[in-house]
Amino acid sequence: MTFNPDNHHRHSIRLKNYDYSQAGAYFVTICAQNRECFFGEITDAAMQLNEAGRMVETWWHELSRKFPMIDMDVYTVMPNHFHGIVAIVGAALCGRPNPDHSQPVIQPRTAAPALGNIITWFKTMTTNDYIRGVKHHQWRPFPGKLWQRNYYEHVIRNEDDLNKIREYIVNNPAGWADDDENPDMIQKQ
Repeated sequence: MTFNPDNHHRHSIRLKNYDYSQAGAYFVTICAQNRECFFGEITDAAMQLNEAGRMVETWWHELSRKFPMIDMDVYTVMPNHFHGIVAIVGAALCGRPNPDHSQPVIQPRTAAPALGNIITWFKTMTTNDYIRGVKHHQWRPFPGKLWQRNYYEHVIRNEDDLNKIREYIVNNPAGWADDDENPDMIQKQ
């Protein structure tokens, strides 16, 4: 199919002119393609991760190794989506010796990554690992893509906002019966 700007209206859901690599905290939600429940189930208002869910959790923890200038906050893996808070804290520093053997020069190793780069890496690693699980552990195959094309983000603006989002994330499994991402809810509508 040829791209036609009159028919294909892809609008960005990001804040216009906002630098998503600047220091700050971000609440992200990443959904499985077609709301497929790949990562476990809710039992007695608690998330019970399956092997795939534990794999997603492992890659979440790996993010701070891959991107040392970020901090990970609370998160939850849900049956078909993921919520977490990423804090970009700035560029890490490294030293390099001066050619004249005087004091080392300290300079930024890398600029802080943009939130999109962090989420892309996470989605790539979890997708590749999930494919290995399908091949070697008989995990349920996914149709087309594991994750939806985009992700949702919210710039956390203050401590009150942060605390409300933390509470939402922690309590998300208990609210699964009424969650918009719950496939059973969609069928009821």
